[in-house]
Amino acid sequence: MSKIHVQTIVNRDPVEFLADPRETLLDCLRDHLGLTGSKEGCGTGDCGACSVTVDGTLISSCLMLGVEAGGKSIETIEGMAQGEDLHPLQRKFIEHAAFQCGYCTPGILVAAKNLLEKNPSPTETEVRYWLAGNLCRCTGYDKIIRAVMDAAEEMRGAA
Repeated sequence: MSKIHVQTIVNRDPVEFLADPRETLLDCLRDHLGLTGSKEGCGTGDCGACSVTVDGTLISSCLMLGVEAGGKSIETIEGMAQGEDLHPLQRKFIEHAAFQCGYCTPGILVAAKNLLEKNPSPTETEVRYWLAGNLCRCTGYDKIIRAVMDAAEEMRGAA
């Protein structure tokens, strides 16, 4: 099967790659663009480890074909920090020790950032609901929720 030329924007930068029409966006990000922060946990869209945003919508990149990314704007965990400056969510995850093995952390951070862009003042229940699609087997979620709530508060104060 011949590959398809894909032009898109990833983390605010224009990129191009050749994709097999059967490859997922996750595989294209990892294998063609070297963006390995997004992880494959389940391959069925159930765990959230591969979460990215496409045109501002949170998606499981294991469920989208790479060829569908043409002309879209994609944000991954690699685009979250601005140079050496960590995003407030990243800093708060460190401060609250909101991770253990770290496998799920990139997907949770992308999902939490997407939530705070849409709702800068979420309740704890709203944070829990929004992150329900991101599975973590290590932390028990409490520190994650506290980190997101703390980051939201800080981001509101900076606005």
